[in-house]
Amino acid sequence: MSSKSNILLIYTGGTIGMIKNFETGALVAFDFNKLLSNIPELKQLDCNIDTISFDEPIDSSDMNVERWKELGDIINNHYDKYDGFVVLHGSDTMSYTASAVSFMFENLAKPIIFTGSQLPIGDLRTDAKENLITAVQIAALQEKGRPVITEVGLYFEYKLLRANRTTKLNAEHFEAFQSLNYPALVESGVHLKVHTPFLRAVNRRKKMVYHTHFDNNVVVIKMFPGINETILKGIFELPSIKGIVLETYGSGNTTTKEWFVKMLSQTIKKGIPIINVTQCVGGSVEMGKYDTSVALKKVGVISGKDITTEAAVAKLMYLLGENLPLKVLKTIYETSLRGEMSEN
Repeated sequence: MSSKSNILLIYTGGTIGMIKNFETGALVAFDFNKLLSNIPELKQLDCNIDTISFDEPIDSSDMNVERWKELGDIINNHYDKYDGFVVLHGSDTMSYTASAVSFMFENLAKPIIFTGSQLPIGDLRTDAKENLITAVQIAALQEKGRPVITEVGLYFEYKLLRANRTTKLNAEHFEAFQSLNYPALVESGVHLKVHTPFLRAVNRRKKMVYHTHFDNNVVVIKMFPGINETILKGIFELPSIKGIVLETYGSGNTTTKEWFVKMLSQTIKKGIPIINVTQCVGGSVEMGKYDTSVALKKVGVISGKDITTEAAVAKLMYLLGENLPLKVLKTIYETSLRGEMSEN
């Protein structure tokens, strides 16, 4: 029996899947059925690679919860057949999708590695080949016949990051993503350096559970000086709103205006969770540290701790889809489910 890892490469769309037509100069979709002939370096990897593509590959700007489920279904339907999965995705919303996928797969025992590129795969200076080859290599890593990585990761520019800890910070540099609140899981140099202490442990006695119920009746509100009461009231009182992610200042601070605190309180009393996340790309919400966040804690605002906005949105949609009572949702939200936030 072959000891080679079996990897499924899934193409959803994005820059990485484009190649230049050298006669016209136009970018055209890459045929992933011809992947090995176009990227012969992949043959040097000690693994078997199969490919599958969305029926209609999309720009990541058009990604939504239905597409998350489409991607999740592909992985779930092939879960037992493959040792690892590599997802090719547009970089703009990759952190959102990868965070969502981390919540979809409970007790994940195999790698799901997201990657993409800033330049098309056929471009002379492309970052696509290195990202793709190393992402596959990482997904294929095994120790004693079992996958080394057992979580959802995001590989870009020589680093594998925990996917639900990432944010895209640069639209031009090859190093597009950062994870300021959690270290890299793997670094690629002359050798692949796996930082084992930072990897998520897997309980192999538990079966993988697949979740698909995401409720997208949520909104992200970014605080700014002079925020308008009338406009906010219009948003908070929308009948379809089921959850709010509030991007606050620093360690979780907001205006202490009476109308604002009252609005939060009334919303929470209606059973609508409000999540407090920081606008800063690094650091954590610490409600009660300053007077400007004491009131939020008192009225029942949920602390997002050091979660990213991308993961906060995905986690809120996921937990709303589980139809939990607000008190239970609050307790679970403030607990790390997939390594998306620090425990303390």
